[in-house]
Amino acid sequence: MKRGHAARTAFRLAAAPLVWLLVLFAAPFAVVLKISFAEPVVGQPPYTRLIEIGSAGWRLLATGANYVLLATDALYVEAYLNSLRVAATATLVCLLIGYPMAYAIARAPERWRNPLLMLVVLPFWTSFLIRVYAWIGILSTNGILNNALIALGIIDDPLPMMNTNFAVYIGIVYSYLPFMVLPLYATLVRMDLTLLEAAADLGCRPWQAFRKVTLPLSWPGIAAGSLLVFIPSTGEFVIPDLLGGPDSLMIGKVLWTEFFGNRDWPVASALATVLLVVLVGPMLVLQAVERRQEQG
Repeated sequence: MKRGHAARTAFRLAAAPLVWLLVLFAAPFAVVLKISFAEPVVGQPPYTRLIEIGSAGWRLLATGANYVLLATDALYVEAYLNSLRVAATATLVCLLIGYPMAYAIARAPERWRNPLLMLVVLPFWTSFLIRVYAWIGILSTNGILNNALIALGIIDDPLPMMNTNFAVYIGIVYSYLPFMVLPLYATLVRMDLTLLEAAADLGCRPWQAFRKVTLPLSWPGIAAGSLLVFIPSTGEFVIPDLLGGPDSLMIGKVLWTEFFGNRDWPVASALATVLLVVLVGPMLVLQAVERRQEQG
């Protein structure tokens, strides 16, 4: 009886998130996947049916031409590669900046930790769109940064920072840095500090103790923070659209153009499907690595 009751309780607890994922993820993805095998038409909806039923029976009209187009058209290939490159670079920069921040907060006196964490999440109290627009005023030719550099005598002419990949990196790192800091902090603050004392007793210098003890133990936070930054950065649309230039071609912008500009829903759905598959790969690799570490 107890086993049956425990099984029913576990099923009830798992049912809510499963239904949530089914309604808000699996079902919409199934619709997008279906559209990706259709052909664009002028009408409502702007795509053909996958199955045609007539007097002679039913006929399958699905086509894989949209996926062939994505693999052969240089525009889409470049958009994917550039998105992955920008997301990977921004993730690395967030890690290099966020790790020292998280480490400092985790090792700060306990009374200071909550105020410091509040400063990390404080930007979230302001609209994401307003924060991105603020960077236009900072990085533009007559913006705050150029005027400050000229006033200090560091430069003579304004630097071209807006509508460049540099501005895109700045916007992404600024926007997603808290997603790197918080998981790292949660991992570092739970670390057993007696391990560092033991390493010091065994002759490890502080840098060696960090490399051999702290860094390996903080791997779960590094992995979680990297995924939280990399995944949304890959499909980012607002930041490249507002801060980037013609060279800042990312898949989010291409998706927007195909859906709302060209009204080519099948190609846009294929773009979204391939993007999802590309992003699921790192998550599966991460789970495999973590499983291997647990077994080891």
